[in-house]
Amino acid sequence: MGGRFQIYLIKPTRYHDDGYPLQWWRSIVPSNSLACMAGIVQDAIARGVLGDLECDVHTLDEIHSKVDPRRIARDIKRSGGRAFIGLVGVQSNQFPRTMEMAKEFRAADLPICIGGFHVSGCMSMLKELPPELVEAQAMGISFFGGEAEDCRIDEVLQDALNGELKPSYDWLKDTPNIEGAPIPFLPREQVDNNTNGFSSFDLGRGCPFECSFCTIINVQGRKSRFRSADDLEQIIRVNAAEGITRFVLTDDNFARNKNWEVFADRLIALREEGLAIKLVIQVDTLAHRIPRFIEKCVQMGVNEIFVGLENINADNLEAAKKRQNRVEEYREMFLLWKQHPVYIICGYIIGFPNDSYESIQNDIATLKRELPIDSIYLNYLTPLPGSEDHKIAYEAGQWMDPDLNKYDLNHRVTHHPTMSDAEWERAYEDAHRSFYSWDHMETVIRRMAALGSNQKKMTVNRLTAYREAVRIAGVAKFESGYMRIYRRKQRRPGFKIENPLIFYPKYFAKNLYITIAVARTYVRLRRFMKRVMKDPARFDYTDEAIVDDKRTVDVLLTATRSSGQAEIRRQHREDAQENAAA
Repeated sequence: MGGRFQIYLIKPTRYHDDGYPLQWWRSIVPSNSLACMAGIVQDAIARGVLGDLECDVHTLDEIHSKVDPRRIARDIKRSGGRAFIGLVGVQSNQFPRTMEMAKEFRAADLPICIGGFHVSGCMSMLKELPPELVEAQAMGISFFGGEAEDCRIDEVLQDALNGELKPSYDWLKDTPNIEGAPIPFLPREQVDNNTNGFSSFDLGRGCPFECSFCTIINVQGRKSRFRSADDLEQIIRVNAAEGITRFVLTDDNFARNKNWEVFADRLIALREEGLAIKLVIQVDTLAHRIPRFIEKCVQMGVNEIFVGLENINADNLEAAKKRQNRVEEYREMFLLWKQHPVYIICGYIIGFPNDSYESIQNDIATLKRELPIDSIYLNYLTPLPGSEDHKIAYEAGQWMDPDLNKYDLNHRVTHHPTMSDAEWERAYEDAHRSFYSWDHMETVIRRMAALGSNQKKMTVNRLTAYREAVRIAGVAKFESGYMRIYRRKQRRPGFKIENPLIFYPKYFAKNLYITIAVARTYVRLRRFMKRVMKDPARFDYTDEAIVDDKRTVDVLLTATRSSGQAEIRRQHREDAQENAAA
């Protein structure tokens, strides 16, 4: 059989609540899983894994690109009929959409392998495969568990070429070395579909902590593994050659990378060469303790950080085994970052067992008043497949919503031990409404100006996006974008295919409404920003969040924890011991 071997690497999206695949003209966050797999597959081809066979590699991220399985199948047939379909980085909430896509590929008798956190998490934590994975295997779909570096993709490609894909490829107990591994890389045409031209890469995987809601520790393992500084420089230079210098570093905690300073020094040197590198990174709440860490992050191009704050109630953090987060250090940590022009986003989880509607609203009010955070990314506490929470609930037969499409952290999928379902959902909505109220967004802007930050554009853009993605578009900011795309015939099974005479006017009007609403918010915030920046007294503004006051540590603990006084006494004893030792 002749023709070129066609390799399609596809990152599926999820279905929106309206039944249509969630897609945008321009999306926000690039897929690092897709970038990694593109590099791994290209390396395999270059090493001759498929012999002298000529191959074409296609990368598609459905969050911003149309994926038409029937058209792809026709293109493959015209190219000789030999192909491999890799559905990459599939999360639990994307699995229903993935399966509908896979059914069409299987109808064309194309070999398919699904990887990502849903498959890997279930294979890692459950004694038996859940029904949706059993159904997939019955259709002839293969699974890949774990990571594909160290030449592990070779067998998959060879089996696909020979029409002999195995039911599963399980590498979960053997994490690969990623130093010197093929670098993650997305073609320029893919990067152009992301806002502001962001691409992504990772420098480390694995996590030593044991948070019960986390899937990373059970998929990537507890042992931390790292790329080298030479790997990093290659990533930057290859992308810079394509005009790409903005990146999301997807490591869940850059501060935990033992090579962080070597990486920082290499990036600083590259910036001194004239490369305008900008980075968004994730760090933990203890990063400020590392000497020179914050300063060097800023020098290497970091102007935006994501912190896994998760909660400000110490009882909740203890219950979730998030013991590394210390409420009493939050203020100090944020103020040290705020000595630099850095925008701070915090992940925040609602629905821990100790939570009530009243306590959640109180905690959000305390957070707004006491901590200089710019944006929060609110999540429901969700038992994601692959986490300890999910394993316990699954094996105990506890109710969890059977619709995997909802496992995006922004839908309630379990019952709370004390709050009713409606009360929990109201707590989430009111918490978001409270943080992104006009009064508080104006406070964020005043703080920015008073602290001398130059992040005027970013502050207005991020506040607008975080507020309106949830309020109007019904999605989290990280899965949002510019101008929603609706594909009439790709609606989820169970939803009616709409008449084109109704469909096109309806969704044109909806996009127009959202655009106008977002523009109004943006204009209002921008006008307020201009007024503040013109005010000669803007540096005189102060509030509890930007004053380095020891009293506020006690306020945080007493305001958010039932055992607050005991915790204060413990912290004061530790402070006294440290002072005595000094």
